[in-house]
Amino acid sequence: MIVVPEIPSSPRLRTIGVLTSGGDAPGMNAAIRAVVRWADAHHVRTFGIQRGYTGILDRRVELLTSRSVANLIQRAGTYLKTSRCDEFLDPEQRRRAAQILRQWDIEGLVVVGGDGSLTGAKLLAEESGIAVIGVPGTIDNDMGGTEVTIGFDTAVNTALDAIDKIRDTADSHDRCFVVEVMGRRSGQLATTVGLAGGAETILVPEKATDFEAVVDSIDTSITRGKTNSIIVVAEGYGGGTGHDLTEQLNARGYHARACILGHIQRGGMPTAYDRNLGSIMGAAAAAHLTAGETGRMVSLQSGRIGLVDLDEAINGKRMDAVNMLELARTLAT
Repeated sequence: MIVVPEIPSSPRLRTIGVLTSGGDAPGMNAAIRAVVRWADAHHVRTFGIQRGYTGILDRRVELLTSRSVANLIQRAGTYLKTSRCDEFLDPEQRRRAAQILRQWDIEGLVVVGGDGSLTGAKLLAEESGIAVIGVPGTIDNDMGGTEVTIGFDTAVNTALDAIDKIRDTADSHDRCFVVEVMGRRSGQLATTVGLAGGAETILVPEKATDFEAVVDSIDTSITRGKTNSIIVVAEGYGGGTGHDLTEQLNARGYHARACILGHIQRGGMPTAYDRNLGSIMGAAAAAHLTAGETGRMVSLQSGRIGLVDLDEAINGKRMDAVNMLELARTLAT
């Protein structure tokens, strides 16, 4: 359960912007909707910026009202679109972005995205003085200072549904399936899905796993009477892709098949949890931004919404994935 916090209701800023950046995540629309509607209710103007930081530089800015964001809460993706803006790595482009925001009288910015997006927000605030509040939106769940990010719950359930279906075929054919999930630098998704799906082996970027250990886990399962295995591998696992691992297993006679879930994990209607998380975090972001806060990210800790410094959000390390591996291994046997 998420405890809805008491949030400031006496705005000092009167015009703000909101954008989504980086990879899309289910629940981003709920956050956008909450930012706009909280601001509208408190007589604050909100400008929506299309396609993230690229949209600032391209002047793709539009005034949003409560009606603009009607029927968004159930939609996946992001109404404002998104992009990865390499230009924003250039201090001169950030300076130009600040000038453009000021031309629209935008005093502060809500940025919904992952660590790269919030790094851009942090630099913009430090260099220009424009206030920023971050909202963690990423299916990787790899941000510091918060227990969960918007989109993670939906992605887990999407991947789990796929694994449950794959397990049916694995059982019918007595086969080993290698299921690759997203997570270039984080094994949060892989470990959570792997544990819930009863995977025999989970491979993540945070922990090196020797190929022989993978083989041993399959052999152990066979010895105990299991006729099929599910191996969940994060895309950033250092031992190669899901296809690479499958080829290695087939070379050892295991008749493995690869299933790369890919971008299906980003799509689909957000779960109730992600809709609520996006709504509460979005409203909190708008409230704290207009009250004069800056350089912070909305976070969830021990069921309560709060704020953490952007430095902690961007650089904080999470070890949950590694800690879950041993439990998953024990339960799989």
